[in-house]
Amino acid sequence: MVGMDASSLRLLRHLLADTRLLSLAVLVDGEPLAGVVPFLAAPDLASLVVHVSRLARHTAGLDSGAPWSGALQEPDRPELDALAVPRLVLSGRVVPVPEAELEALRTAWGERFPSAAMTLGLGDFGFRRLAIASGRLVAGFGQAASVAARALAEAAALAS
Repeated sequence: MVGMDASSLRLLRHLLADTRLLSLAVLVDGEPLAGVVPFLAAPDLASLVVHVSRLARHTAGLDSGAPWSGALQEPDRPELDALAVPRLVLSGRVVPVPEAELEALRTAWGERFPSAAMTLGLGDFGFRRLAIASGRLVAGFGQAASVAARALAEAAALAS
């Protein structure tokens, strides 16, 4: 199988490492529910971490093992062709965040989202890891590529 070209890998890394908001879709009580949440990509780009409140409706769809889907995109602007806006659609399952990783996550979260630092001490907030099983990268109109573990690893290996 042929891997992604260098340009696509750079775009994949950029969308995962530099964008900050995930349009997240989950199932709650058997019904689809969408929300927009800040996220932090794991260094290996194989998962995303979100910090969510138990009071938010979408959190009910983020139990361990639950399916999720999400989209990242470059900002849309009137001068752009909407069909050519770079975007990434992902899917996977929620996996537990090991207790041993929580302190490092708190630090990384506070650095990436300084205004959200106060939520780190609130008891209703917690981290959820969204493991990426597959995805589709759209670099522009007619420029799409499947995203799997190999592409994520190759994009993570690029210099930032």
